[in-house]
Amino acid sequence: MTNRTRRILIRALALTLILVLTSGCASLMSSAATGLADSLSNAVLNQNDPETARIAIPAYMVLLDGILESNPDDPKLLVAAATMYATYGAVFADSELRASRLTTRARSYALRAMCNTYKESCNWPEMNYDEFVVSVQGVKAKHADILYSYGFASLVYLQAHSSDWNSLAELPEIEALFYHYLDIAGDDVTPSTHTYMGIMLTLRPPAFGGKPDEAREHFEKAIALTNGRDLGAKVEFARGYAKLMYDRELHDRLINEVLAADPEEHGLTLSNILAQEDAVIMMEEADDYFF
Repeated sequence: MTNRTRRILIRALALTLILVLTSGCASLMSSAATGLADSLSNAVLNQNDPETARIAIPAYMVLLDGILESNPDDPKLLVAAATMYATYGAVFADSELRASRLTTRARSYALRAMCNTYKESCNWPEMNYDEFVVSVQGVKAKHADILYSYGFASLVYLQAHSSDWNSLAELPEIEALFYHYLDIAGDDVTPSTHTYMGIMLTLRPPAFGGKPDEAREHFEKAIALTNGRDLGAKVEFARGYAKLMYDRELHDRLINEVLAADPEEHGLTLSNILAQEDAVIMMEEADDYFF
């Protein structure tokens, strides 16, 4: 992206923001801002050049920060901001410090969204595991999307803080959260939830509490629900399950499918291209791992 193109983009976003903030009433402003957030999210997800996304997303994050100054309690806007900060922190942050800062903000936004729709969740950070599990059961189906956002932001936050054993101790809570999300989401379940479950269930080998068989079921569900178009699910299936179980045949099949696929898919293009980049590295390292 050239400097001129970047200036044009930022100016267009700024003009849009002015129009949003000067719209007549609060409800109209919130609706317009939410529509803008949805449109920009789709633009990012469908971007086929990761470098363009890396450059552009920070302007979007700051834009959402600004909109939230005037709409601090809007759950949809808070979810949009949480998702963008979490995604950028997980994918594009170039240092542990930046990843920590970005994912901390992501989780804060997601908690605010949850807190504004389910008051008990305001106290989730202070709850022990048993209290959290009881509390999360109270989240109803109408708030499933917000629960998913909090789970995603929390998982990315824990990944960025993996050197902190206190953070890792929260993983069972996030696992319980996603189990409940799967119970209440019904046909509207976000397929990537199954990928996240597969990842969490293969973080440890079976001898230390891992559940590879259950993880495999989740990975396969994630792939089936997207008709195999979510290449990230296949990469994580290979990375998490196939390597854990030392299954070279499955690993290579999944990686070759990823490398041979067309990454262009609405809502998945950016993540698919990033998955293909990971797949290239995994194939290059396979001989050393499966010796």
